[in-house]
Amino acid sequence: MNWPSLEDFAQVRRALPAVAAALFVAALLFPMWVIDVSAVQYPGEVLQLKLYAYPKITGDYVEMHRLNKYIGFYYPDPVYWQPNFEVHPRAIDVPEWSFGWLAFVGVAATGVFVALAPTVSKLKRGLKWQLIGTVSVFAVMLADIQYRLYQAGHTLDPDAPVLGVDPFTPPIWGRYEVANITSQSRFGAGVYMSIVAIGLLVVAYHYRDTDAPVAQLPELLRRDLGRLRRRLRRYRHRDDDDEAPTVGTPGGR
Repeated sequence: MNWPSLEDFAQVRRALPAVAAALFVAALLFPMWVIDVSAVQYPGEVLQLKLYAYPKITGDYVEMHRLNKYIGFYYPDPVYWQPNFEVHPRAIDVPEWSFGWLAFVGVAATGVFVALAPTVSKLKRGLKWQLIGTVSVFAVMLADIQYRLYQAGHTLDPDAPVLGVDPFTPPIWGRYEVANITSQSRFGAGVYMSIVAIGLLVVAYHYRDTDAPVAQLPELLRRDLGRLRRRLRRYRHRDDDDEAPTVGTPGGR
């Protein structure tokens, strides 16, 4: 097999998938999801929960667990990492959470594999399918998380202390209120690192037909962004011309 040379690895189309792979693995060290909660039971205090790509929860998980029991909402408790308190019988089963880290390691390994492609044609083909596969994997993960949130919010414990709470679906991102509990969900650092990694894959695929080194990437981006701005200006001028009212007619009528 003809391995790429060191000069080849300096190319945008090979270097960026490798950097993206490192970001995907590093993202596992940071929370993927952060939830801030305010409740009358904790006046003047904002509780925070951080969830990772594998069954790990940090933050005010004990207090949050107590609040959830008031309304009969039970998130799946970690199995292999602390806190490993007893799982409530009504907690939904989320076995895929234990394998979330495999998705990140898998797309990272794919990035390394693509960067090592022995020929340019295989490299281009790998960039295409890696981008499609990576976006598909994370789209499925987001859809699965949202479904599990729906499932948890629609299987409330009828014997919970607070009665009359309507079923609800916590959003992955956004603010929501249930009873006297106000929650704000947002992405954690791990998600933002993954977004940057996917962006690098998009850039690598965009420049798949050039062997330009990474040092030329700022120049390439400025050139292409300039072309895009000029194209958008032409489209705007064209739309303005089409919408401009016609004054008079040929011949002065």
